[in-house]
Formats: sequence, C-alpha cells, structure tokens
Amino acid sequence: MEQKRKGARSFNDLSQEILNQLNSGEIESANLTEWLAVNQTLLLQNLLQQHNKIDYLEPILAEIAKLKKQTTNTLNETIGVGLLNETSKKNDSQFLKDISSHTSDTVRCWITYTIGLNSELSLSEKLEQIQPFAADTHFGVREISWMTVRQSIIANLEESLQIFTKWTSSENENVRRFTTEATRPRGVWCEHIEALKQNPELALPILEPLRSDSSKYVCDSVGNWLNDASKTQPQFVIDLCKKWENESPTKATAYIVKKAMRTLNK
Repeated sequence: MEQKRKGARSFNDLSQEILNQLNSGEIESANLTEWLAVNQTLLLQNLLQQHNKIDYLEPILAEIAKLKKQTTNTLNETIGVGLLNETSKKNDSQFLKDISSHTSDTVRCWITYTIGLNSELSLSEKLEQIQPFAADTHFGVREISWMTVRQSIIANLEESLQIFTKWTSSENENVRRFTTEATRPRGVWCEHIEALKQNPELALPILEPLRSDSSKYVCDSVGNWLNDASKTQPQFVIDLCKKWENESPTKATAYIVKKAMRTLNK
C-alpha cells in the first residue's frame, strides 16, 4: 500500500516539483498548505489543454478578472461556474463527467460548483449528484461540496432534512458527517440557517441517529452543530444533552455532549 504524502508544512517548504505536479493536475494536495498553494488559473489552462477545450479558457479568465478579491474560494467558485456556463453553451456535459473523478482535488472542487450552483437541477438531483463528493477522500472536496449546496438546503430545508435522514445510515462516515456539517445553524464561512437557530428541534431526525456514532469525525460535527444551537436556544441543547446522557451512556455520546456544551460551560 502506497504511503500517503504528508505534504509541505509551509509555502517555503513546498518544492517546485510538487508545485508543478499540483498545477498540472498530476497529484492532489496533501494538506491545507498545498491546497492553498495551487495556481488555479494555471491548473485550469493545463486541464483544458489536456482535453482540447482551450476555447473555454478566455471567458472564464474574464470572469476571474472581475473578482474584487481573488481567494482560493472565490477562484474555486468562479472557475466552477465558468465551466458550468461554457459546457452548457456548447452542450458538453460529457466533459464535466470526464473530469468529475480527476486526480486533482481542486478540479473535483470545481465540479461540485457545477452541481450545487446549477439552477437546472432540483434539490434532490443536486444532493444525489453531490453525495459522491461528500464521500470524497479529500478534506477540501468534502468541505466545498456542502458549501455549494448550502443555499439550496436553506431554501428547501424540510426536504433537505428528509433526504439527510436517510444519509445518516450510510456506511460512509463522510456522508453521515455531511448531514450535520451542511446544516449547522451558524456554520463556518457561510450564511446562517435562521430556521435552525430558532428551532433546532427540526433537525432531530438527523441528530438522533448520530448521537453515538462510531466515527469521531461525525461526533465532532454533531457536537459543533449543537454548540451552534446553544448560542440561540441554550435550553434545547441542555435538555437534549441530558436526555442523551441518560439514554445513551457511551463514550461517543459523552464526547458529543462535552463538545456541545463547551460554550454554555464557559
């Protein structure tokens, strides 16, 4: 079994060889430092040249030039939307399918935007298509995937929670974790979900099945979800945590409760 690369600790430690491979799409980033170091416009150019789609480049670069601030996230979104627009104009959805499992995690991030921000797709279609990216082995793809569908979740909260209730029984811990991370009331770097800030009990169908999950990754997300809720509905969190402690005396539940109550216990 091939040993996983640890990646550079800082930009200064990043070798030119690794950077070239990242920018050509030959490898995926090993950590956050490498993820942020990718030259997305160069990677895009290389990708399009490799697939004989170079005519897509200039319109996307034009949109990038309009950005007030070019960050990893704004570039991710702009390139993803640009790919969606260009392939739609040319009826070239096959290209998106061809690169949806690309070696480069950055390319896979772009694809999540072609799903999450595609106005032609219904909520159920978006979530069905985004699930493989929710299960992705790369941290960046998983985070971007829920961010791209966040607005659709907010706009269709009841339906989203119904779908996610089924996802909580997935064998894949990343998919289970997606259900709570994508619906966190306050979230991180994203719009809050006011309905869940004021009425967190709406999410009990996804919280209850995960109260003693076998994965610490999932437990962290459940604990963070409840910590978010504690800032607007503290009594709900207090009562739920007491209930869980009585009904589920496991290490996983105790871990979640401690994480959920951290703000209230300060």
